[in-house]
Amino acid sequence: MSLNEIRDKMQKEISQSLSMLDNVIKTTKLPIVNEQKTNNPLWIDVREIDLRYQIPVKKIFKFFEGLKEGKVLATKCPKCGSVYFPPQDDCPKCKISNLEWIEMPKEGEIMAYTVINVKPPSFSHYQDYIVGIARMNNGVNVLGWVRAKEVRVGMKVRLEVVERKPEGYLTYELVPVG
Repeated sequence: MSLNEIRDKMQKEISQSLSMLDNVIKTTKLPIVNEQKTNNPLWIDVREIDLRYQIPVKKIFKFFEGLKEGKVLATKCPKCGSVYFPPQDDCPKCKISNLEWIEMPKEGEIMAYTVINVKPPSFSHYQDYIVGIARMNNGVNVLGWVRAKEVRVGMKVRLEVVERKPEGYLTYELVPVG
């Protein structure tokens, strides 16, 4: 399914939901519906937001170049040795800019995770997914999607560059080792 087909499908679902919400409000005078899985009441905002934003990345563009090379990069302060991931161009401790680029280690261990069941509309085309925090071998924590059906704290993972489907952009994921 193409990205445009997914967007069209999502837009249809949103329109149907808004129509249902309009009927609920007319009947109950409240923008509240029961969540399907748990039957818990949910307040639903009646305003739609379609947001696409831009973030300047000139100072950390090397991170994205690294993804193209199959590498996950971080920055390191040459003065105090602090490593920053996601990368940043300035060290808040030393107040210096133009930090050094280093490659993140591939191996780490899951410290915490959560299963995402309720997704924002822009991620609704994905099945439920897992987001975890892994402490990498250099002591730096990495937040990322975990490519696994089951996860446990202490599980060994590898940091891998992947192409996110269906969008087609490069990112990174935590993949179980073994």
